Formats: sequence, structure tokens, C-alpha cells
Amino acid sequence: MIDQLATWLRNSQSTVAFTGAGISTESGIPDFRSPGGIWENSTPVLFDDFVASEASRIEYWRQKSEAHREYFDARPNVGHQVLARWQGEGILDRVITQNIDGLHQAAGSKDVLEIHGTAREVACLECSWRDGASRWVDEFIETGVPPCCPGCHGPLKHATISFGQMLDADTLRQCGRLAASCDLFLAMGSSLVVHPAAGLPEAAKRGGAKLVIINRCETDFDSVADLVIN
Repeated sequence: MIDQLATWLRNSQSTVAFTGAGISTESGIPDFRSPGGIWENSTPVLFDDFVASEASRIEYWRQKSEAHREYFDARPNVGHQVLARWQGEGILDRVITQNIDGLHQAAGSKDVLEIHGTAREVACLECSWRDGASRWVDEFIETGVPPCCPGCHGPLKHATISFGQMLDADTLRQCGRLAASCDLFLAMGSSLVVHPAAGLPEAAKRGGAKLVIINRCETDFDSVADLVIN
């Protein structure tokens, strides 16, 4: 199987990697849906609740403050490093990720498309001002008060997509174009159940690409993949 993948990589004119939480577990960041994953231990704050309720904003920032050090202490693992090296060598065109940990960029990947945003920054919901997250996490830990934008005083939120929040349309369009135009699509460490991101492998297949799935568990796309590595 590895030899077949190596051959396809050598012969590909356009390879895209699509990564999920599974690629970062070796860096100490738990995934979401496996036993012991993030959603087993906490209930996410919905976007509408964050906007409407001070109590929900406090709970949101409490959860994010607990997870913050986990993200910022994490270091890229061999999976992130290999993808960055492949991109540097011209083997890989682009990385699309569902992850918010920033580890692809830390490994050296360029122009990463982050479908669900990044936990390394905060953004104002009113004026879209952005800043590094650490300062604001520290402020919340010290005061217990959800932070506000220093300019317009709108609520600050991590620059990630919460449940019920709209995905960035331009990012989705770029991802769709890449998937539809590549000739080799690598889906790595993703359960491929979260839409619309999970539709990208299907778009790649419709465009004629070979689909390779590398994941610990089975996915709903295994039956249509050209190669599955578990």
C-alpha cells in the first residue's frame, strides 16, 4: 500500500492533503469523537448562545482557557512535518485542515486553508479586529470577565468556527476548487462526517482524482476510496 501511494505521489501533478483531528493526536491534542475525546468531557457553547448570553460567554472562555495551554504547548509531529516537507519539495500543492491548532504552520506548511479557523487568535465579532489569543486568555483567567475589543468594545471570541456559526465562504470556495481540480486527494486523520468539509473527498472523486484515506478508524468513504490505510 505504501509503495502504491509513493508511486501516485511521484506521478501526481496536483496533490492536496485534507487533515482532521487525528493527525494532531500524537502532538497531545485529543480528537473530538473518539472515546475520551473533547466532546465526551464537555458540551460546546453554541454560537447563538455566545452572542446572546453573558453566562454563555463566561462558560465559553472557561472552556477555551482550559484548552489554551494544550494547544500552545503542542508541537508538530512527524505527520505535520512530512506534509510540510512534501510541500517544500513540490510534491504537495496545499494543505486543507479541519484543525484549529496551527500545527501545520508551525511545521512549515504554507498557505494552509483552515476551514474551522484558528485557536491561536481572537477576533472581534463587531469590527473583525484580530489579535493573538494568549493575552486575552490570561486576562480572562485573571478577571473571570469575557474580554472585549479594545477598539469598539464588541465581544472577543477565538477565531474559530463555533457550532451554529457560518463558515467562511471564501475559504470553502477555495477548498472546493482545490478538491475538484487535483488528481490526488489525501484524507488524513479525519472521520469524514462533518459537513460541508466532509464533502471535499467526494468533490475530488467527481473531478477524477484518486482518493487515499489514512485514518485510524473506518470512514463512510472507504468503499469509494482508491486506497485505504488504517
